[in-house]
Amino acid sequence: MTYKYEYAGFWLRVGATIIDTLIILLAVIPAAWIFYHGDMDLIFSTGLSDRQSSPWFDAMINYVFPFIYSILFWIFLKGTPGKRLMRLKVLDEQTGHPLTWGQAILRYIGYFPSTLVLFLGFFWIAFDSKKQGWHDKMAKTVVVREL
Repeated sequence: MTYKYEYAGFWLRVGATIIDTLIILLAVIPAAWIFYHGDMDLIFSTGLSDRQSSPWFDAMINYVFPFIYSILFWIFLKGTPGKRLMRLKVLDEQTGHPLTWGQAILRYIGYFPSTLVLFLGFFWIAFDSKKQGWHDKMAKTVVVREL
């Protein structure tokens, strides 16, 4: 069976990110509800709670969980659930194969410089010939859409 692909553009990838964000929230909010005993001010970090938030729990929810979510889905399913629902795949730029562990980790780390300069590394996708963001260029990956 032959597959046909095209590079996935900016708005398709934004849509996939929105879906992934909603999926992550569906997991995180109930976990925070349980951990913070229903204190909505702690759950949503309003600063109005009398209680202290837990830095380790917040770090797990905000940094560790999204890292693991992204890496594992990129490696084992060629994309996060949001990307797969949009019929997108994250692949090695040269071979078209699934990402290696090193590529997946480097791609995730690449989100930081992509974000630092007013998100220019993400907007780059809209103007690049291969629709690559800075994180894709760093890890030598492409995001493609199945036709």
